[in-house]
Amino acid sequence: MLYKAIILSTGLLLVNCKTQKGTQVPQKDQVENSGNLTKNSNDGSVIYFNEGENRFLDEYQMNLTFKGISEDSRCPKDVNCIWTGVAVAKVEVMGTTTRPMTLSLASIENKGRNYHQSADFNGYTITLTEVNPYPGSAEGTKNLKGKYKIGITIRKSELSTTK
Repeated sequence: MLYKAIILSTGLLLVNCKTQKGTQVPQKDQVENSGNLTKNSNDGSVIYFNEGENRFLDEYQMNLTFKGISEDSRCPKDVNCIWTGVAVAKVEVMGTTTRPMTLSLASIENKGRNYHQSADFNGYTITLTEVNPYPGSAEGTKNLKGKYKIGITIRKSELSTTK
């Protein structure tokens, strides 16, 4: 009698798992319905990511995750600074046939300080175009943790190497 109860409960569990899998929304539909994702610019489409957001970009066959801002030394609004500062975004990229790689994309290009706005990955050049919100003089950057939003563009790279 006990074995019948075990078989019946196992069967119900399997049916329940199959039902849950069938009700999931496909990733493509989630991306299309998640709001203002892109806008056109001179260099192409800007793709926006909220901090912590992960998205598969079907057109480029890559998965992108905005991990967060590792550095934000931008000069706050209403303050006169000697240097404008920089924001560095950590973006994890992974192609369908490659391992994940973390890119550090900066809001400015400064080779002397090893800041780069663009990086090549899997035949594409990924460029950081926007980092929002901009820090204010009163609140600073500590209150912005978790609230960042970045804009990136992806173009076919002139280099054909894969990183």
